[in-house]
Amino acid sequence: MLQVTPTLAIPDDELVERFVRSGGPGGQNVNKVSTAVELRFDVANSPSLPEPVRARLLARRDRRLTDDGVLVLSAQRFRTQDRNREDARERLAAVIAAATVAPKKRIATKPTKGSKERRLGAKRERASVKRQRSASRWERE
Repeated sequence: MLQVTPTLAIPDDELVERFVRSGGPGGQNVNKVSTAVELRFDVANSPSLPEPVRARLLARRDRRLTDDGVLVLSAQRFRTQDRNREDARERLAAVIAAATVAPKKRIATKPTKGSKERRLGAKRERASVKRQRSASRWERE
């Protein structure tokens, strides 16, 4: 059982782990032992995810998410299979936990009178600079 939040847990049967050979340091073991972990979690068809969390996860533009709605995490930071497995599970929990928090609604506000005046004053100043440039150019020719 992968505990994401106090109220949200994902059963182990929904997670698919595949162990593959890892790159990087490891001595002779690197060619013999499959220490890297590829963790797959089907976001689209998971019965344990609440609907708003599923929608937020699927709406993210994440390259780790396949077209079928499967989240694929690969972990190969450590030399042992167990540490990589734990790393992948922690990262999955972090991704799902981030999706449990609903984004704050933006409250539309009007620009203040002072900000409008500053903007228009800057435009007038810029226009006068450009006008002076063009006037001095005609005088030189």
